Amino acid sequence: MSRNFYIGLLVIAAGILAVFLYRTNFDDKATNTDIEQVIQSVPDAEFGGVSLRIEYAMTPEARELGLGGRTEIPEDYGMLFVFPEDDYYGFWMEDAMVPLDIFWLDAQGQTIFIMADIATSTYPDVFYPTTPARYVLETAAGFTRKHNVTIGTPLRLKNFPIVSQ
Repeated sequence: MSRNFYIGLLVIAAGILAVFLYRTNFDDKATNTDIEQVIQSVPDAEFGGVSLRIEYAMTPEARELGLGGRTEIPEDYGMLFVFPEDDYYGFWMEDAMVPLDIFWLDAQGQTIFIMADIATSTYPDVFYPTTPARYVLETAAGFTRKHNVTIGTPLRLKNFPIVSQ
């Protein structure tokens, strides 16, 4: 076979490899397996009297994935689901590997509904607030009890303009 044939084959293989590497490194869908790679730290987030590191779930894809697949959730960590409008947003434990506390918040960041210590075995049950919410915060189970979070407890995020103090 000719030298040009092998060069052409090499160019095609290099192109396929380049596309594969690009898609692997820049794919929009997070794998959600290594918590330290995806946490966006916000050192001044406060909830229930303690500082929290917050990961934002702002896109439909991130909200669908949530904390599913995580094998542990640090005590000072939460995922904040940001929605464009108030509604009765339902949450479930599909692919959840650890129990959670879930807090529904109004547009001002005040806690309006709480589901504590939700077991992974509750799936396919769906949990809804009793009033419309704008945000939902998920933490490790036991957060409500340990930090005495109640209806009205505010989530304070100075660096996030939607939720004010």
